[in-house]
Amino acid sequence: MFEGVSTALITPFRDGELDEPTLRELVEFQISAGVDGLVPCGSTGESATMSHAEHRRVIELVVDAARGRVPVIAGTGSNNTREAVELTRHAREAGADGALLISPYYNKPTQDGIVAHYTEIARATDFPLLVYNIPGRTASNLLPATIARLAEIEQVVGVKEACGDLVQISSTIARCPADFAVLSGDDALTLPIIAVGGRGVISTSSNVAPVEMVALVRSALAGDFANARAVHQRLIPLFDVLFCETNPIPVKAAVAETGRIGGEIRLPLTEITPPNRERLKLVMKELGLI
Repeated sequence: MFEGVSTALITPFRDGELDEPTLRELVEFQISAGVDGLVPCGSTGESATMSHAEHRRVIELVVDAARGRVPVIAGTGSNNTREAVELTRHAREAGADGALLISPYYNKPTQDGIVAHYTEIARATDFPLLVYNIPGRTASNLLPATIARLAEIEQVVGVKEACGDLVQISSTIARCPADFAVLSGDDALTLPIIAVGGRGVISTSSNVAPVEMVALVRSALAGDFANARAVHQRLIPLFDVLFCETNPIPVKAAVAETGRIGGEIRLPLTEITPPNRERLKLVMKELGLI
């Protein structure tokens, strides 16, 4: 269930509130483009600035709009284990197919503490869980041996890897069972991660270029690395510019350029700077995205 391209959905806002009709339109656009899954309420979806009520509503809306056509993997992570359990329980009740949980941030737990965190969530929810390793946001790194321990938990079915270290990710893949899904959390590393045994990507770029990301991943998973490389190389400028400022600042600006959203973003994030906006528009024009 958890392979291919799953889009880390942006969350559209209008006048400070959730823009529910636009969110439904974004879901439809993604499914029509052929993505394999949707991930609402991740960092790309600005979950850190949403209230619990908004968080729950976004998951409910995406599940309803998807209508079972693709899996919905709800972002339910927290540095508070009890809160993560509550959010994950809600996702299950709302009809999501699984949950993506960031490794606890700020607290800086030990590797044993991280394992205990996910073990408790698995025990309390009995729901398919994807671990999310992104040291740049959490100040801790899930080591291959730790992920191998987590893979022994029945409910933990995979990991979104954004450590940026291909050697570490290769070691994780080698240590984990064949049915444990290692997914790229860095669009630019999707191709090499699949080449060493990864199963796909949870993508920011597919908010803007879903057809292209699907082509890249499906070619790679089918062993057509010549075509996958060609798509990858074509998309490198987009991967670069979409992370020229803190995610999701550039990707929301990019989707706004297509006219699908208004581009509103919540503090403490701010709108993309004018020079980077012009750079973004140039790349999108060269790729035929606007």
